[in-house]
Amino acid sequence: MDSDLIKLVNRLQDTFNNLGGELDMPQLIVVGSQSAGKSSVLENIVGRDFLPRGQGIVTRRPLVLQLIHTSVPDPSSSPPAYTEWAQFLHIDKRFTDFNEVRREIEQETFRVAGQNKGISKLPISLRIYSPNVLDLTLVDLPGLTKIPVGDQPSDIERQIRNLVTEYISKPNSVILAVSPANVDLANSDSLKLARSVDPQGRRTLGVLTKLDIMDAGTNALDILTGRVYPLKLGFIGVVNRSQQDINSEKSMTDALESETEFFKNHAAYRNIAHKNGTKYLARTLNQVLMNHIRDKLPDMKARLNTLMGQTQQELNSFGDAAIFGDKNQQGALILRLMNQFAHDFVASIEGTKVDMSTKELSGGARIYYIFNDVFGHALALLDSTAGLDNQDIRTAIRNSTGPRPSLFVPEAAFDLLVKPQIKLLEAPSLRCVELVYEELVKLCHNCTSMGLERFPRLHAQLIECVSELLRERLGPTSEYAQSLIEIQAAYINTNHPAFISGSAAAAQAATSSTPKPSTPSRPISAEPVNGAPTLEDGDESSIEEATGVNGVPSRDGRSVSSTLHDRARATGSTTTAGTFAKSSSKAHHGPRHSSVLPPPQSHAQPAAPGTSPHSARETFLNYFFGQNGPDPIARSNVERSHAGMAPVPTGRDVSSADTPGPTGLMAGKRTLDGNNAVYDMRSLGKHIEAVSSSDSGSQMTQREEMETSLIRSLIASYFSIVRQSIQDLVPKAIMHFLVNYSTQQVQNRLVATLYKPELFAELLNEDEGLVAERTRVKALLDAYKEAFKTLSDVNLKPI
Repeated sequence: MDSDLIKLVNRLQDTFNNLGGELDMPQLIVVGSQSAGKSSVLENIVGRDFLPRGQGIVTRRPLVLQLIHTSVPDPSSSPPAYTEWAQFLHIDKRFTDFNEVRREIEQETFRVAGQNKGISKLPISLRIYSPNVLDLTLVDLPGLTKIPVGDQPSDIERQIRNLVTEYISKPNSVILAVSPANVDLANSDSLKLARSVDPQGRRTLGVLTKLDIMDAGTNALDILTGRVYPLKLGFIGVVNRSQQDINSEKSMTDALESETEFFKNHAAYRNIAHKNGTKYLARTLNQVLMNHIRDKLPDMKARLNTLMGQTQQELNSFGDAAIFGDKNQQGALILRLMNQFAHDFVASIEGTKVDMSTKELSGGARIYYIFNDVFGHALALLDSTAGLDNQDIRTAIRNSTGPRPSLFVPEAAFDLLVKPQIKLLEAPSLRCVELVYEELVKLCHNCTSMGLERFPRLHAQLIECVSELLRERLGPTSEYAQSLIEIQAAYINTNHPAFISGSAAAAQAATSSTPKPSTPSRPISAEPVNGAPTLEDGDESSIEEATGVNGVPSRDGRSVSSTLHDRARATGSTTTAGTFAKSSSKAHHGPRHSSVLPPPQSHAQPAAPGTSPHSARETFLNYFFGQNGPDPIARSNVERSHAGMAPVPTGRDVSSADTPGPTGLMAGKRTLDGNNAVYDMRSLGKHIEAVSSSDSGSQMTQREEMETSLIRSLIASYFSIVRQSIQDLVPKAIMHFLVNYSTQQVQNRLVATLYKPELFAELLNEDEGLVAERTRVKALLDAYKEAFKTLSDVNLKPI
């Protein structure tokens, strides 16, 4: 029957309120301004005083009022049954005293909305069973207001308007717009708000209250007949109890009779009295609600069908709990989740994952970024000679030659200096390994799915298993990266093609860039220079042909050092100890106080045509053998003589020419306090330390500067070769030992570690919150199915 439609909707509404369903039920929404008489209209329909009253805003929570018609109980039954009672949805109790119903509404309002006259969206559900009511479902909302009063929030008007709009904007709702008749209809807030959501007035029913207190000589006949503001459902006038009637406790029956007499005896309303009044309003609302339900049934069924599909899909995502009793099904589920986890891990590294991010780098792209940007930039920032100053290089050169003077730059000094620089590459390499390991761990934690979210313990064990595999590979990968650095430092390959050409270019740059003072021509002497016969023009051409131009190696690939070494061996037979003795004796027995040497031009040998004092031969000979001899002190004396200063003999102190000093191996050496300590062997250590400390701050000679510059260039050349090699080999080692190994072994490790029947029950232990949510969704799905079946069986006969 049609009367069962409202009961059906009420039952569905209760069910979905408990389960949180999204189905909008057809219902009547009571809207009106504050003190417009909404609560009085509802009480007249019910025939009972059960709503709170007072000054200001009273209704501060939506009240869902379900009126259920019951049959009159048999008075002869024992014990006598209650005729009318009320029930709240939030409390399991029957209320037969409607004064207690009013107090319960007030307490529930205070509990949720507080004491400060604020409002709340949480509704109060109330059922009233009575043989004197028709089946209806109404929602009483807070009255519209404009100015906050007392402790009300400053935006109370916006809050109430938003709450009312949320209810009346639903297509399945019928708007019951209550307006007082003693106020111009153009100022009706309820009609204005209803028109905003129902501009054609198809689902709006107007109710006029306070017809009995209109100004004398005025009436609302034009409004009630629809000539002022047309609505499809029309206007219905009612007369409520006045405040005096309420104070005098006028019964509801007497109030309804007084309302009927008012319409019958009023001159303007007597002809339409049968279409006005509370009883007519209740019948109209019942009929309107049933027709509205009947019109919305197809939409409700379609909506239920959609909700069932969505809920079923949500339930499927939670999985079925029925498989937990079967070991075979449990094992198959764990294997499937393991394979999915391993596949997601590998796909994230290889970049084949479906849901890859487009906002930031992820997966294997971050590893590529570490290799090329982070690691490459860190290596590029390394200084090849970091921590090496000129004093360190000079000291290394001196220490590597021992007691013998060096003709060439010692190779031992280069090996000693370049190995610590190669060690600088170790820290960035190990940090690169750590960064890739951290990225793989992050990838492991990000691999999840809906299936794994059901089983937090299984997910945690999968992550721990893969993390353990990565930790095992971190050690060998770091050790191999460290061994790559040690391998490079173990053997210094100076025969590397890039290093040979680089060293030759470095030598050329060092010799050409060092500023040299203007060197005069050598004086004519019958003695050979540096213990070797004086070279003629033919010898000059032979050296230039052997060494190339400006020190560049000859075509046969031999370096400058090897060429000069061969030259020294060829001419070494003519060098005698007497030659060095002659030059030494001349230096010691020369004029002690000679002021200036004769001008070099008077003793200079005329230069050969086309040659200059800065020829290639002189450049290399000056670099490797000194300017005027192997002894740097003698060379400095010559430089002083050329500069206009008197030469200082190497064996005598010019400051004490009259005092005979010691002669011999260490002649001319003094301690810092000026006392001779040459033969005091006990103070030799202190003497060497003092000389070393005083030499450390002295300016380097030209030969030392060139040697230092050459060593620095060679270190930079070889360091560049090793850096390129490390930048290529370390990423390859990381990919082989860590990344590729992990991707190949991850699935085998998971199965070997976790696929054990005794662990199935523990691993498949579901989250408690997920179990509760699945139970709720399953109950909601059952309610949707039952509602759909009930709506399909409804007899939709026309009125």
